[in-house]
Amino acid sequence: MMSPLGIVLAGAGMAAGVVAGAPIALAAGIGALAWGGRVAAAIPRDSTERVQPERLSEPWRGYAQGAQNAKQRFDQVVADVSPGPLRDRLLRLSARLDDGIGESWRIARRGHDIVAAIGKIDTQSAAAELHELRRSGAVDTPAGAQTAKALEAQLASAERLVALADRSRDRLRLLDARFDELIARTVEVSVGTGDSAGLGEDVDELVNELESLRVAMEETAQAGGESTPAAGV
Repeated sequence: MMSPLGIVLAGAGMAAGVVAGAPIALAAGIGALAWGGRVAAAIPRDSTERVQPERLSEPWRGYAQGAQNAKQRFDQVVADVSPGPLRDRLLRLSARLDDGIGESWRIARRGHDIVAAIGKIDTQSAAAELHELRRSGAVDTPAGAQTAKALEAQLASAERLVALADRSRDRLRLLDARFDELIARTVEVSVGTGDSAGLGEDVDELVNELESLRVAMEETAQAGGESTPAAGV
């Protein structure tokens, strides 16, 4: 609320109102609206979205479920640690891992949506029609050339989506395995033979990588002008 940017925006809004000839009270109101908009944008979004792996197709369902199961095992290990500084630190890491579970769910749901979108593109018919246009020479006519261009664009869209789904699946599989690796590290820490600081860094790194993957999936699809409908999820 007291961020420098918020204060600057409030001042800029008030100054703009004064320059425009608005009364001081109105100008102050403009400044307050600018400040309020900045504060609202800075408020974290609701992260309590319900994770429902059963609504996804494979392999996305398995990845989301695997992350959930790993988190449950993590919490079981933490529950067995005696109250004290170590347990408090592990509880904070548990809360951070909740962010990772949310990202894993969003990635899996996005992957499910992409695969569903691919299924709606009739690549077989498009490829057959394009082949026939080229075979018959119709592609050399203005109408045929336009048709061929549309068919090629359709096939290119499908190829981009397939590539995106494959890359995302492989990356999520690796990150899902990292969840299990963290459990073994947590067991070591819980009995005093592991590095809790290092574990915290690994948890942060995993969550950050999951977030980066989710953002990359969204940006790649948007850059390609793709639309991946929610497919009922």
